[in-house]
Amino acid sequence: MRADTHEIMALVPALMAVRHDIHAHPELGFQEHRTAAAIAATLRDIGLEVTTGIGGTGVVGVLRSGDGQGTLGFRADMDALPFHEESGVTYASTVPGVFHGCGHDGHVAMLLGAARHLHATRRFSGTINFIFQPAEEGQGGAKVMIDDGLFERFPCDRVFALHNWPDLEVGSIRTRPGAIMASADRFQIIVSGRGGHAALPHQTPDAILAACDLVTQLNAIVSRRVPATAAAVLSVTKVAGGHAHNVIPASVEVLGTVRTFDGAIQDMIEAAVRDIAAGVALASGTSISVDYNRYYPATINDPAAAAEALAAAAAVCDDAAMAPDPAFTSEDFAFMLQARPGAYVWLGQGRGARGAALHHPAYDFNDKVIPIGIAWFTELAERLLPET
Repeated sequence: MRADTHEIMALVPALMAVRHDIHAHPELGFQEHRTAAAIAATLRDIGLEVTTGIGGTGVVGVLRSGDGQGTLGFRADMDALPFHEESGVTYASTVPGVFHGCGHDGHVAMLLGAARHLHATRRFSGTINFIFQPAEEGQGGAKVMIDDGLFERFPCDRVFALHNWPDLEVGSIRTRPGAIMASADRFQIIVSGRGGHAALPHQTPDAILAACDLVTQLNAIVSRRVPATAAAVLSVTKVAGGHAHNVIPASVEVLGTVRTFDGAIQDMIEAAVRDIAAGVALASGTSISVDYNRYYPATINDPAAAAEALAAAAAVCDDAAMAPDPAFTSEDFAFMLQARPGAYVWLGQGRGARGAALHHPAYDFNDKVIPIGIAWFTELAERLLPET
């Protein structure tokens, strides 16, 4: 543990209050106006240079110390999820159907704590950019910030981020070089026939039958077209069509996702999806359109930065180790790691009394890990921007 653990712990009660307030007033992606305003006010109170409105609602606080020329970026995401909370906490969401079910409120609290602690101690020489990012949950807020000039306006030699991880014990940290999170692709396929009477199926192409054939073949892509040594997941998550028992519908929607860690495998799967759609259309007499959206790339850690992140973790917690495998979930910090070298880590927070995972209605961020996150960011800053 760090020598300044007592000072870090002293920050926790106020940060818990901030976290609980954000939790009670969640905002969806690109709508984080209240959250961003609270973050900006806190950063100004600490004494940082603050810029708002980056990529919509993004906020950056800049802290300089000494005459070092090195620059770091530390990132936290701010947005909530569009579903109802069932955690039972006293500070539960006051916004119907919106909920901090992934712990971004906790990420904000930890990064604000790191900014306050580093401003007070200043045992580094260089510049730290504290990046508070909107719209991580499927809307690519990281890319929007980058496209808005994030790294030109706030240069970063390396960027780092953490995410709470209920599947790890409280206070443990894991990361790995290379892929740590999967890419995320979304496909929407529309199977179109003409529609007709269910008693006269020979008179119209059957969109439902074609969709069933399509789903069966899509689920064979990973097992029969992707090499067994590669890692990939394809899941069909929605099949919708029809309104009456005696009507063959004119169209059916098939929705799904693809996850992998390799761009070449993405290419292979997308091509297979399109080939199968074309074949089913030809065989069934339907027409089939495919909208294939690669909305998040894989999150790829720079090997040197991952080693630095793990060394910093080992200095602040008793259980820091290499993650044996990447996760098939996705993360738009991937865009920042495409733009700058850096690393992403998982901070264990346990499942809690209700055993809730991320994106579960009963989930709540574990406030016990706030000081560990602060210590990790602080250790990184002092190691990578040493005093001269």
